[in-house]
Amino acid sequence: MTRRRATAVGFCAVLLWALLALFTVGSAPTPPFLLNTLCFGLGGTLGLIWAAATGALSSLRSVPLRVYLIGTLGLFGYHALYFSALRIAPAAEAGLIAYLWPLLIVLFSGLLPGETLRKGHVFGALLGFAGAALIITGGGTGFSGQHLPGYALAGLCAVTWSGYSVLSRSVGEIPTASVAVFCLASAALSLPLHLIWEETVLPATALGWAAIAGLGLGPVGLAFYVWDIGVKQGDIQLLGTASYAAPLLSTLVLVIAGVAAPSYLLLWAALLITGGAAIAARASFSK
Repeated sequence: MTRRRATAVGFCAVLLWALLALFTVGSAPTPPFLLNTLCFGLGGTLGLIWAAATGALSSLRSVPLRVYLIGTLGLFGYHALYFSALRIAPAAEAGLIAYLWPLLIVLFSGLLPGETLRKGHVFGALLGFAGAALIITGGGTGFSGQHLPGYALAGLCAVTWSGYSVLSRSVGEIPTASVAVFCLASAALSLPLHLIWEETVLPATALGWAAIAGLGLGPVGLAFYVWDIGVKQGDIQLLGTASYAAPLLSTLVLVIAGVAAPSYLLLWAALLITGGAAIAARASFSK
């Protein structure tokens, strides 16, 4: 697969993740760890079926244990944090803060062999965080104390996923079929935590179950496989920049669905974050 095609395949994950916030809100009142269990179980099972159909199952035996550990912590950690953030903070604001991960991918990629962190990366990071601060402070009206825990969880989401993505690049020889194991292991970790800390609450409507199925098939399923191809074989810095289409699309989807109200504050915050990622990527491409 060519570098350009792998980048295009990876971008398909961005389009799927634009639906993540909407489906997560639609899956309420299912608690976070139970939601993790259901979605990862579905996504991992479909991945194993795909691996068996393509003859990739045998390659999973040669994958080092540390790779399975990193992959599982990346997927499990990010989504446990993400689902929790959207349960205790407004979906649009928490989602946009979580979407600082594309900018962090661009920054962290400077630590990879052959890459250098430049002034443009730092300036882009400041713009991105300015966008997040604009959301959190409500445009200068002060912090919303009741939502601070959700904002903090969303920030941890960004760090977790960017770290996972950059580390995936460093093990590019590992087959994409290993993602199925990451998913199933994440489901296995989520189940006991749900039983210990949460009350089992399942959707009472067909729409709620459809949202869970949509998560498992798309944003918490297929998206992981195409993203793995993109970050391993494609242009990771270009993918990091292009990923900022996701918060814009995600917010637009929430507004269209009536979950979030349109506002100039969200628009300016999204533009700041997107502009920061673009500047950071331009610095990466400059010689």
